[in-house]
Amino acid sequence: MILILEPDADLEAEAYRKLMGFLQRLPGVEIRVHHVQGSQQRLTEIYLVGDTAALAPEEMENLPLVERVVRVATEYRILGRHRDDHRPTAFDYNGVTFSQDNLHVFAGLCAVDTPEHVAAMMAALQAQGQVCTRMGAYKPRTSPYSFQGHGRDCLPYVFELAGKYGIRVIAMEVTHESHVEEIDQVLEQTGRPTGVMLQIGTRNTQNFELLKAVGRQQTYPVLLKRGFGITLEESLNAAEYLASEGNSRVIFALRGMKTNMGDPHRNFVDFAHVPVVKRLTRMPVCIDPSHSVGTRAEAPDRLLDIQHVTAQGVVAGANMVLVDFHPAPDRALVDGPQALRLDELAFFLEDVAIAREAYEKRRALAARHHQA
Repeated sequence: MILILEPDADLEAEAYRKLMGFLQRLPGVEIRVHHVQGSQQRLTEIYLVGDTAALAPEEMENLPLVERVVRVATEYRILGRHRDDHRPTAFDYNGVTFSQDNLHVFAGLCAVDTPEHVAAMMAALQAQGQVCTRMGAYKPRTSPYSFQGHGRDCLPYVFELAGKYGIRVIAMEVTHESHVEEIDQVLEQTGRPTGVMLQIGTRNTQNFELLKAVGRQQTYPVLLKRGFGITLEESLNAAEYLASEGNSRVIFALRGMKTNMGDPHRNFVDFAHVPVVKRLTRMPVCIDPSHSVGTRAEAPDRLLDIQHVTAQGVVAGANMVLVDFHPAPDRALVDGPQALRLDELAFFLEDVAIAREAYEKRRALAARHHQA
């Protein structure tokens, strides 16, 4: 059961002490308090875990400061979309809103290589009115001899250039708790010119200690990629690990499943699960067409496979696109064969806009159908 308190409830007030005193006396019930800070107000949610079947929602709503009560009906207690649950699906970070109703494109370098390439990428994004990007500093690789990323060494110039070109949010993968500390330290040293969305890659979807560590910090939102060889349910439970530790600002990313049934693509595209994740949870959904396709193959209609796959996800209602671009793909240190060129950025963004318009028309059609 979830108790949703009145907005900006005073946690020092006598009413809050009375509420917590009552809850602490409930037998067989564990109490977890979560705070959700929006752009205008702070929401406090109290999760009652354990034997709550005998608790009547109408009685709990009469407790001090309680505005609404949600009876949890699914396994994903915090991130799940429960019956009669009208909590928002959006959160704000560094001036950017992420929700199940809008769309952002995070085009950028899979792996940072040189300051010149970072600057060229960000300048191209600024010219197209974009405020988000992806920049890989820490790169887990299959081979121990492959380039592992520049790590902390590249963070100062990446963050400073982001500030220069108006980039508000950088999606950046972390593979260890120390990486979060390094990002935070360098952001502070550079005056926080930008924001970072911590990305947990497919190899670490079930690295539970990393999930708990990233979940405990609430400074940065998290982009969690689906595990490439596990079920959707298992990956959604990984997202719940993050939220159970306190950070519910989570975006769920679909990046394809590892199976030869997807050949000749790098992975089997799973973007049909976009509406499924939105139905089961309140998380915005990201698609990663670059790692799904893995090549720059072009169809007879002169559209790249990556564009076709992106359109499939966007038409299904995706809220974020994570896509590889590079000023010189042939010199990229990671995943150059799948990276799009900067002269294709405007083309790609316009194609995404066409797909998004199609989704909006489909949603309007559905609304008219149900009103009829």
